[in-house]
Amino acid sequence: MTEEKKKKGLALHWQILIGIGAGAAFGILLSRIVPFENWSPWIKWAGDIFLRGLRMIVIPLVFTSIALGVAGMGGTAALGRIAGKTLIYYVVTTLIAATIGLLVVNLIRPGVGANLNLTQAVPELNSGKVSFIDQIVSIVPANVFQAMAEGNLLPIIFFAVIFGFFMNKVEERHANTLKNLFEAIYEVIMKITFFLIHLAPYGVFAIVATVVGAQAGNPEALLSMAGSLGVFVLVIWGGMMIHAFLVLPATVRVLGRVNPWRHMAKMSTVLLTAFSTCSSGAALPINIRDSEEKCGISNKIASFVLPLGCTINMNGTALYECVTAIFIAQAYGIDLSLAQQIMIVFTALLAAIGSAGIPMAGMVMLTIVLSAVGLPLEGIGLVLAVEQLCDMPRSFVNVYGDSCGAVIIARSEGEELTI
Repeated sequence: MTEEKKKKGLALHWQILIGIGAGAAFGILLSRIVPFENWSPWIKWAGDIFLRGLRMIVIPLVFTSIALGVAGMGGTAALGRIAGKTLIYYVVTTLIAATIGLLVVNLIRPGVGANLNLTQAVPELNSGKVSFIDQIVSIVPANVFQAMAEGNLLPIIFFAVIFGFFMNKVEERHANTLKNLFEAIYEVIMKITFFLIHLAPYGVFAIVATVVGAQAGNPEALLSMAGSLGVFVLVIWGGMMIHAFLVLPATVRVLGRVNPWRHMAKMSTVLLTAFSTCSSGAALPINIRDSEEKCGISNKIASFVLPLGCTINMNGTALYECVTAIFIAQAYGIDLSLAQQIMIVFTALLAAIGSAGIPMAGMVMLTIVLSAVGLPLEGIGLVLAVEQLCDMPRSFVNVYGDSCGAVIIARSEGEELTI
């Protein structure tokens, strides 16, 4: 008993929280003593290696897990039923999140009187060259290996679904060989995931120290955040908290028929990883592992719903896009009609689904939303200074929304969960 307690030690989510706090304190204190550019390279590398390690396993994990999950569903009816439920849930919750953003930003109006002199240079994004139809067509990969090399998840998911479906259509001996091979690869990837998870506190420490240190060494950036940009950030965080702590738990309670706070506690490591790394992809391997081991969700549900959600379910991103678009309109003194604001909501939803494989996807999505209602793309420069502060809750909500979706779909399929 003593050995077991000793072996268990401090829970991982507490270790990550300590890493976040220590990293923030380290970044602030050291930037006051030493210029940021002098010390950041000696710290940043640890965070980069941690993130690269997590991203390293995402592609093989997504492909093997989805192929196995689809193969385990058996016929077309089961696959269509689960896919239909998943897509409906993701679309509805994303629309709710976008609507919350719209209501909060119209109520508080953070862009009125915003200082346009804070505008930063906007990177060239060529958004006009990427149409929504082109994004939909690109879901079918012309070269699946190129999609894997580029980390383009949506085509990989499409190919994995097709591959898993037709695994059941070949001779039984070949099907068994493929399933055994994929199961072996999946198990190895999960072992690597366990190893990387134990490095999370150190990786998170380095990431947070670098991010906080960059701002702490720039008093002008901090002062700008305290003004209209500070109100903008508070609106983003407020909208995210409403969705994360009211709407999503309500769906878990009503549709999933489980305790949402117990579920959130069991997923704490995943949520803290997403929050601190600002990456849904980096949190995906941990999300699949904890959904299966801590919540009792079957592999066929977790391996299908979560990778799909990581790609197209962007509750936090849709909320952010809506708030940012209205903020920019307010800052430029542009009055948007109700029809234009509704257009922003639906454009944010479609952009979130269609832009998964585009480099700088967040910025490209925002240009699509702004272009839909004729807002100046230069307005993106207004919010670049606080992009990182908005990205943390955005990633948290995105990943939590995926996790809630897995619980609800599993319960709808009659699974008994350990929550």
